[in-house]
Amino acid sequence: MRVTAGSFYNNIYGENNKINKQLFDVNKQISSGMKIQYAHDNPGVFIDTLRLDDEITTLTQVKSSAQSAYKFSTQTDSTIGDIVKTLETMKVKMVNAANDTQSDSSKQAIAKELRGLQDHLMTLANTSIGGQFLFSGTAMTQKPIDANGDYQGNDQSLQAFLGSGVKQKYNISGNDLFLGNESNIYRSITTNVSQLSLTSLYPSIMNNLNATTTSPQDVYITPENTIRDLMGDTDADTTNDSGKTSYFYIQGTKTNGDTFKQKISLSMDATVNDLMREVSDAYGSDQVDVTLNARGQIQITDKINGSSKLDFHMVGAVDFDTSGTDKADTTDISDLQAGTTDFKNVLSGSNTLYIKEFIKSGLTSSNPADTIQGLVYDQLNFTKDGAKLISNVAQITNSTNEYATASSKLVDVSGMTTVDGRVMALKGTNINGTAYDVSILLGTPSTFTDNLTGNAYNIYGTAFDDTIGVTTGVKEAGEGIPSKADEITYRQLMDIVNMAVTDSYPTVPNPGNDPIDYDSAITNANKLGKVSLTSDGKLSFEDLTHSTTSAELALYDTTTSSFFPPLISGNALSFQANNAITISDPKKNFFAEIDAMIKSIEEGKTYPDGNEPNDPRNLGIQNAIQKLDDLSDHVSKLQTQAGTYSQVLQASSDRSDLLIVSTKILQSDVVDTDIAEATLRMQQLSLNYQALLANISKVSQLSLVNYL
Repeated sequence: MRVTAGSFYNNIYGENNKINKQLFDVNKQISSGMKIQYAHDNPGVFIDTLRLDDEITTLTQVKSSAQSAYKFSTQTDSTIGDIVKTLETMKVKMVNAANDTQSDSSKQAIAKELRGLQDHLMTLANTSIGGQFLFSGTAMTQKPIDANGDYQGNDQSLQAFLGSGVKQKYNISGNDLFLGNESNIYRSITTNVSQLSLTSLYPSIMNNLNATTTSPQDVYITPENTIRDLMGDTDADTTNDSGKTSYFYIQGTKTNGDTFKQKISLSMDATVNDLMREVSDAYGSDQVDVTLNARGQIQITDKINGSSKLDFHMVGAVDFDTSGTDKADTTDISDLQAGTTDFKNVLSGSNTLYIKEFIKSGLTSSNPADTIQGLVYDQLNFTKDGAKLISNVAQITNSTNEYATASSKLVDVSGMTTVDGRVMALKGTNINGTAYDVSILLGTPSTFTDNLTGNAYNIYGTAFDDTIGVTTGVKEAGEGIPSKADEITYRQLMDIVNMAVTDSYPTVPNPGNDPIDYDSAITNANKLGKVSLTSDGKLSFEDLTHSTTSAELALYDTTTSSFFPPLISGNALSFQANNAITISDPKKNFFAEIDAMIKSIEEGKTYPDGNEPNDPRNLGIQNAIQKLDDLSDHVSKLQTQAGTYSQVLQASSDRSDLLIVSTKILQSDVVDTDIAEATLRMQQLSLNYQALLANISKVSQLSLVNYL
């Protein structure tokens, strides 16, 4: 093979460039400390470097997110801890106030201290970090608790990013803290009228044969007392009591949300314990505990935890005129309004029908003729507060124990499987001071009728947006068709209430009533008034045109006073009720409960007192202490939860630190230059280059002359 000068020099040039490039690359690796500078230097190393860079960036984000959330969570933990300590301080003062030796002035002083602690609790509830409120949910710029103690935030969770597909909640929303639900709590309720033994109160009449004293004595009823002791008698002869039967009309709601009514009849020689057993049986086998407190008030405690639906109302009656029809035995307890609650009237003979009240709430009956308030269960006007009318019965969905919303169906809250055929009465005065009387028929189709004009209207669905409080006008499925009974929602019911109270009915009644006219009436009503469900599930009307409304509102099942057999179920729905007072409940309303507790001390009430005209539904100091214990347990559990979040976030931050270090070490192995190895290689390449140059020099000196 002939080697030309050209090919010789091409080979020399190629080898020279190759070694020079290798020397340059090694020198660059030594000077930069990295194996590559550009992707084309080594695609494999470049891809691995990008992957590891991405992992380090992600881990850094995780660490930053975890640390930020940790600061928020630890502050939440600390703040809830302060709330727990404040509640403990409040309990000490409340127990002190419950002491009978405390004077009225001492109780007022304690109440003032508690008001100060209440203000401190509101300050803690509105704690913020860097302008972000701890307990507002995701509405972090919204102050969670307003001046009235109402929650203004939402129930959403803040989530910290802790890796691909991994998020960690790190906040406790005010909805959970102040309006939360404790599934391990057993609902407990109580009557509020203390029951005295009439035998001890009127010994000269009822017990003159065996009385050791004829002086009246206030002796509270016990389970061992007889019905005669509870309901009274007009003489001391117990042998003539066979014709005197006491009737007790009870109604309420069971644990599962089913409503019921029952009439109990007991002879005079039966005991109060027998009455309590009958009440217990009305709720079902082994469903509730029924006891008497020290004031002779009936307390009912649910045996199934986590339900907030238990309710109770009872009134007793006995007719001491045994010569004719027993007026105490009736199918409509409104007939008992003819009786008297003053036993002195019975003894004087002016009225032989004696009515025993167990619950009194000081609420106004929708029927002005009603004089015995303990007889009325839910035919009551809503409570007026300035421009608002507010009910006192929370609307709770039976299946979930959650508060109803505008989209909830009435049947899902009612105490029955269907509301078909039920009629709701809607009565009062509108915002102009004019009376209205509306009947809401839940049927197929459902309609409502203005009883004063006779005009009837179909009930249609509407595209109402609760977030902005207006009808959008955008039709949805089922709209334009009259709704059936079990399809009616609270939004539709609230629309009817608003139309009635603002006097904004559709212009065209049936049969020409149409959904467009119906929507137009709702739009007009919404300009004058607003009907909504509060955060604790209570129906509320607000007059938008007056600071103090002239309106009145009562809404109830028309069968409320009926005890006509067979008694299958109770009322479909109740909104404002003269019902038992809540002692303990799974659902919490933090600041409303705190306020009620302090009021019990301000009013000096150890136990509930329905006969007290000022705040008859106050729960009393003894029950307030129980409520405070429940609140403390609830808040303590959430503190533990916040502490758990902090631990998880701290662990995640620490783990991210370790992973970042490990990944950087791995990245260093991939991309960083081994200086010793690179130096050795540079020396080898330098020797190779010198050898190449030496060979080139020798070859360049060769000539044919050397072979002549």
